Order: sequence, then C-alpha cells, then structure tokens
Amino acid sequence: MNIPSDLPKRLDIPAAWIGADIREVPDTWRWHLSTAEVAELEDAARAFLARHADLSRLTPETLAVPSLRAKLEALSETLIHGIGFEVIRGIPVDRIGVELASTIFCGIGANLGRARSQNAAGHLLGHVRDVGGDSRDPNVRIYQTRERQTFHTDSSDVVGLLCLNEARQGGDSLLVSGLTIYNEFRRDRPDLIPYLFESIATDRRGEVPPGEEPFFRIPVFNWHAGFLTVMYQRQYIESAQRFADAPRLTSGHIEALDCFDALANDSRLHLRMRLERGDMQFVYNHSLLHDRTSFIDWPEPDRRRHLLRLWLSMPGDRPLPRCFAQRYGSIEIGDRGGVMAGRVAVE
Repeated sequence: MNIPSDLPKRLDIPAAWIGADIREVPDTWRWHLSTAEVAELEDAARAFLARHADLSRLTPETLAVPSLRAKLEALSETLIHGIGFEVIRGIPVDRIGVELASTIFCGIGANLGRARSQNAAGHLLGHVRDVGGDSRDPNVRIYQTRERQTFHTDSSDVVGLLCLNEARQGGDSLLVSGLTIYNEFRRDRPDLIPYLFESIATDRRGEVPPGEEPFFRIPVFNWHAGFLTVMYQRQYIESAQRFADAPRLTSGHIEALDCFDALANDSRLHLRMRLERGDMQFVYNHSLLHDRTSFIDWPEPDRRRHLLRLWLSMPGDRPLPRCFAQRYGSIEIGDRGGVMAGRVAVE
C-alpha cells in the first residue's frame, strides 16, 4: 500500500485549522447581517414569491441582492479556498415567518451555487429533524433521528443549514478539518495513512440509483490535481459490510478508522457551536467534516428542533477524482453531487 508520491507531508493552508485556535476568533467566521442587509434580502424574497411559487426557480437573477454580491463572492472564496465554513446570523424568523426565511436561505444558496437532490425523491430542500427513525435500521439516514450523528461529509461540494428551531437540550454543531486530521496522522501514525487512501465501501442506505451497487467505493482521503479531498461516514462504512460484494474491512482499516474518529473527536481539534434560530451555516465538504450532538427535544410539536438543508454544487470549485462519480453522478464542476434521482422536487 502506497500513498501518492507528490502528496505533501504537511498541508499548511487556511482549511487546515485547529479548533482551539479558530474558536478564539469568531468574527473571522461569523457574519452578522445588518439591518440594511436583512431588508434587502427580505425585499428580494418577497419579490420572488410574488412571481414564483417554486423555490427551484431561484437563481442569482430571480433573487438579486446587488449590495450583498461582494460579500457572497467572498463567502464562496472562504468556502472553496479559505477556512471552509461560515455562519450567517440575523435572519428574523420570528418576524418574517418560515416561508420568507426559507426563500432567503435558498436564495443565498442560489447565489453561491446550484442546489442538488438530497434523496431518492429528488428533494432540493431537506428537513433535518427527528422523525422517529432508528439508526440501527440500515436504510435510515442518521439526520432523521435525535442521536449523535458522528463526524462525516455530505455528498455535495457545500452543505448549508438554516436553523428554524433549536432543541431543548443538545443538538450542537461540530466541525473539524479533515486536512488537520491528515496532518496529525502523518506526524503520529504514518503507518496507518495508506489504509485511508484505499477504496472503501460506504452504504447508500437504500437510495440506490438504477444499475449501481448498494454501496459506493471511495477512499477516505483522495489526492487529485493538487487537492486532498475527504469522503467519510463511519456508520455507513460499517453498515456496508452487510453486503457480500463490499470490500472487507481488515484490522488495519479498522485501526485507521478508529484513529480518524479519535482525532475528529479531540476537543482541541474540532470546533463546537450552537446554531440559533435564524442562523445559516455553510460548510465545504471536501475539506471539513461536520457532526451534531444528540439532543432532547421539546414536547410541543411546533417547538421541536428543525433545520432546513441545502446541498450545493459550486462553480469554480476543485476537480474531483473519477471515483466520485459513483456518488455524485457527475464530476463536472458546477453540476455534480447529490443523491442521483429520477426527478427533482422542493419539499
């Protein structure tokens, strides 16, 4: 087993951050919307809703926010070439309501990239909430439960979240740099690194495109065109072992994955935050992993934890290795990612 010969032993770029450092400078990753910025977003969303009922028709032209263009371009740069995430605070959900807040969220997403399907039904706008799913069921996706998600990447260039309701207790957001995890491996456990560059099976959890296997085969670490790209979901890696045709996990793989998880869960390395009602969070999946702690919800249905989710394909993004086409459907920049489906809908 070998790692790519041109792969640096250490990656010193903005996305290779350490949580203990970045949590001390929240102003570098949190954008507080001004009164004028909220007003412009509101006006643009109201104008869109007066003309259209379908959020899939949102584009930079149908929801234009000219005074925010420079900041949104800077946000795109931060996601792709910078630290890889940002939180936008200040959408007044209580005052403007869920429909208008959702339109603003999707409109910002449309100004960043192209929305992608999040499930086999083709939904472009996902709902992250506890629907009573059992994580032991291999066809249940973890975000449909109230359990700890564990650190993972989603199947798109960028994932965006809008918090509509917080949990009564827990449900905090955690981020960690996959590049920092790589740096730690190279320093302390270089013997395990080759296992993470081997093709590994990840369960599709029942969302299987026609003609495809019920799992995809993508390494955890992928070095391509001068970029280290991460793809990881430990629970789905383990559940893929139920398939006889899936490559078997050896003791070496398991030790490497255990070490990966231990590094991701190191409180010095990861960043923990709580998304408040009206917060939007955008995260770059190719460099960072995200997680959510378990939570206790409110008894009242209208107060229960509820986030909206977007998966975005970003123009001007990095090239991806061909193996990503198994999951992304295409590796064409600006038109890739999501769950391959036969139709597109807005839930």
